[in-house]
Amino acid sequence: MVSSVKTVAFQGIEVLEIDVQVQLASGLPAFTLVGLPDKAVGESRERVRAALTALGLALPPKRITVNLAPADVLKEGSHFDLPIACALLAAMNVLPGEELFNYTILGELGLDGRLAPVAGVLPAAIGANAAGRGLICPGSQGGEAAWAGGSDILAPRDLLALVNHFKGVQILAPPVPELAEDAAPLLDLRDIKGQESAKRALEVAAAGGHNMLMIGPPGSGKSMLAARLPGLLPPLDPAEALEVSMIHSVAGHLDQGRLMQRRPFRDPHFSASTASLVGGGHRAKPGEVSLAHLGVLFLDELPEFSRGALEALRQPLESGRATVARAQAHVTYPSRFQLIAAMNPCRCGYLGDEAQACNRAPKCGLDYQAKISGPMFDRIDLHVDVPAVSPADLSLPPPAEGSAEIAARVATARAIQRERFQALAPGRGIRTNAEAEGELLDKIAKPDAAGRQLLAEAAERMRLSARGYHRVLRVARTLADLEGKESPGRIHVAEALAYRRLMPGRAEAYSLPPPASARTRARS
Repeated sequence: MVSSVKTVAFQGIEVLEIDVQVQLASGLPAFTLVGLPDKAVGESRERVRAALTALGLALPPKRITVNLAPADVLKEGSHFDLPIACALLAAMNVLPGEELFNYTILGELGLDGRLAPVAGVLPAAIGANAAGRGLICPGSQGGEAAWAGGSDILAPRDLLALVNHFKGVQILAPPVPELAEDAAPLLDLRDIKGQESAKRALEVAAAGGHNMLMIGPPGSGKSMLAARLPGLLPPLDPAEALEVSMIHSVAGHLDQGRLMQRRPFRDPHFSASTASLVGGGHRAKPGEVSLAHLGVLFLDELPEFSRGALEALRQPLESGRATVARAQAHVTYPSRFQLIAAMNPCRCGYLGDEAQACNRAPKCGLDYQAKISGPMFDRIDLHVDVPAVSPADLSLPPPAEGSAEIAARVATARAIQRERFQALAPGRGIRTNAEAEGELLDKIAKPDAAGRQLLAEAAERMRLSARGYHRVLRVARTLADLEGKESPGRIHVAEALAYRRLMPGRAEAYSLPPPASARTRARS
C-alpha cells in the first residue's frame, strides 16, 4: 500500500515541491525515513507516532517506509510532521488519499496532536496557489496563508480536527487574512531639541532611501534620531508588504501569521556575527540585511562591529540582494535596505573637545575610524556631524515641526519618484532615487549648467570616486524632489556635496593640493 501527499522545502524564499511517499509493506515492524532528512525531520517519527496515539490510532505492525522525493534535496525543518502523518493516515485508509493529493501540507505536530506554527507558510501558500492546489497549515497561521489568494485553505488547530473535516463530522471555517497591529506608537522628532542639520539630513535620507552615517560625541542624540526615522517613512504598500512578509515568514518572525504594515527597523548589537548580518548558518537563514528589506538597518557604534561583518555589507548595499553560498546551499535573499549608522569620533568619544579629549588625540580618532574601510565609507550617501547639544538648546520649547509634517514632505517626494520610475523604468522595481544607476541616473539627475560646473570642480577637488560622484547626483535629485523641481540646480548640488565629506579625524586630507589644471596655470 503506497500513498503520497505534497509538501515543500525552502531555498531562500523560493519553494521546492516535495513528494511525501509512504509505503506499508510486509515484514518486521519498522518506521524508516529516507530522502536526505535533517535531524528535525528524522525526529518527526516520534512526534507522528505520539500524535496518532493521541487520536486513538496505532501504527500497523508492518514495515513503514517514508520517502521524501526528490531524494537529493536536503529536507530541513519541523513542517514535515503533518504531511508525513497525513500520508500515513491515507495509507491506513483513515483519510482519502485522492483529496489530500490536491493540497500542499505543512505543520509541526505536538505529542497531543495539536499543530504548532512553522516557518514559511506564506511562500508555501503562494506556491500552492500557483500550482492550483489548496493548503493545509496550522490554525494560528491560516490568516497568513489567506494572503496568497487561494480559496481552498484548511487551518485546523489539531490533527483530530483535520480528520473530522475530511470525514464530514466537522467543517473548518476558511481563515481570514489579518494585518499586524502596530505594537507601539512611532516616536516623534519633536522630542529632539536642536540638531536641525541632522534632522534635515534625516529627512533627505527618508525621502530618497539614502544611507546615512552620523558622527558625534556620546549623548548628542544619534540613536534618538535613528529611532525616529520609521515615523518619517511611508507605510508598506500591498505588494511591498507581501514581499517583506515572505522573508519574515521564512525566518519564522511573522507575529501570529499577520502581514506587516510598517517598514522593518532592525538594530542588531555590534557583537553580531557575519552570518547573523548577511544570512547563513546551518540552514542558510536570512540575516539582518534581508529582514530589513525595504526598511532600515541601524548599526549603532559602527566601528565596534567586526571588520569582516562590515565588509560583508558591501555587496548587499550595492546589489540589493544577499547571496549565501554554502556547500549544501546557494541561496539568494532580497536585501534592499537603508543603512543608518552612528559612531563616536574616537574611542573616548570627545575628539575635537580639548576639555574632554584623551591625551592620545588625534591619533585615537585616526585608529578608531580606520576600522571602517574606504570602500564601505564610500557607499554611504550622507555623512552628518551631530555635535553635542548645548544647555541653551535643551531649555528651548519643543520645535513646531514634528514627524508628521516631515513625513508629509517625504511621502510627496516618494510619490514623485514612484511615478517617475514607473514611466522611465517599468518592470525594474526601482522605488527610490538611491536605487537609480547608469543611464537612468544620468537622465533623471542631470543638473543645470551651474550645477554641473560646481560638481565637476568639487569632484576633482574632493577626489570623488565614480561611486561618490553618482551618489552626489542621487542626493541632489532627492533634494530637488523635496522642493518639487524638475531638475537639480546648483543649490541642490552644493547641499549634496556638503553631505559628502571625510570623517572627523582625517581633517588633514582636506588640505588638498589645487587641481592639476590650476597647478598647470600657476606654473605657466
